[in-house]
Amino acid sequence: MNIIFKNANLFDGQHAQLQQNSWLKVDDLTGKVVATGTGTAPEAKRVVDLQGKYLMPGLINAHTHIMMNPVTNKLEYLSETEATVTALNNLQELLKAGVTYIRDCGCAFDVDVKLAKLQQENVLGGTEIMPSGRPMTMTGGHGDFIEEPDGSATWGHLTDSEDAMRKAVRQEFKRGAKNIKVMATGGVMSATDEVDDIELSLAELKVAVEEAHSKHMTVASHAQGNQGIQNSLVAGVDSIEHGIYIDEDQAAFMREKNIFLVPTLNAPTAISQDGRGKLPEYMLRKNDLVKSDFFKNVSQAIKQGVKVVVGTDAGTPFNSFGKGTWNELKLIVELGASPAQALFGATKYAAELLKIDDLYGTLAAGKFADFLILDDNPLENVGSLESLKAVYKKGKKVN
Repeated sequence: MNIIFKNANLFDGQHAQLQQNSWLKVDDLTGKVVATGTGTAPEAKRVVDLQGKYLMPGLINAHTHIMMNPVTNKLEYLSETEATVTALNNLQELLKAGVTYIRDCGCAFDVDVKLAKLQQENVLGGTEIMPSGRPMTMTGGHGDFIEEPDGSATWGHLTDSEDAMRKAVRQEFKRGAKNIKVMATGGVMSATDEVDDIELSLAELKVAVEEAHSKHMTVASHAQGNQGIQNSLVAGVDSIEHGIYIDEDQAAFMREKNIFLVPTLNAPTAISQDGRGKLPEYMLRKNDLVKSDFFKNVSQAIKQGVKVVVGTDAGTPFNSFGKGTWNELKLIVELGASPAQALFGATKYAAELLKIDDLYGTLAAGKFADFLILDDNPLENVGSLESLKAVYKKGKKVN
């Protein structure tokens, strides 16, 4: 049976202009869009009159860590049960904020992979997951965090050679990961390194990309220092995550080669705003050291036309799974993007990066009917997401 949503102001995720007096026809059985149009809507047994409200695609957050709790900030000595319960709670919060699809960028015990399989089997609904499984890291590097109450596990795969990298990527492929996360540099949240430390070697990164791309997986590189960014680009990754010290030449290369930047601006913002007196000194020191450069460099990348994708690093300290995605959009606009460009980063650009744009990211015939209903115009102000009235997943209202 078809459902008609009529009398809407439509932002379809593909065009930078609103389509006024629009309608959307959804197949209730498949959860897909049958057709869109303007003017008089077709007849149907079920009709929802949106009375001039704004309709747009569900948001995609391309960088989350659903196993992490941004309030307790407990990262180590987690059990798989604790990580799973935290993940399920975080997925609920994401859906309430209009985030209908995520890419998780590193999860202990492959919890994201296991939950994604349950979704594929229709056992678990809600916000869909593109899983990365356990990230690839060097011994002592960003990602070498101790897990299990008895310390018997690590968050990431310890890949200290090309052979170790090849085996770890193949293990994640076997388990069901769709993206491989590599830790090319140090990071703010790891106690033993600095953000410009080169961690995985160029040779190891090349192996990760070769293995992943030969198996229809993408590669996301945690790359904060300039040389680590360069190594990642030479290796052929699909996205640079964070990109704190990205330079103009690298930005130009990324634009030319259609490599995406996922800056996660809300992560340092949350630490600065809420972490004083609560977080370890090393974390605050590193965050304070890089934040100004980070924002300046991302701004120049935006102005150079790099495709910036919305990802928040949700789960890091005080970095909410709810409003965090909205905050990220606001920050991208503050750095020079138009509201439409920012929203593309959470719709069509994000879907392109995840290679799911045949079914997600825009509202068009044949794609899943993941959409939001708002009171206010998101193309005038991305803050209008705070006027969120309803969330639909595959044509069914879920919030």
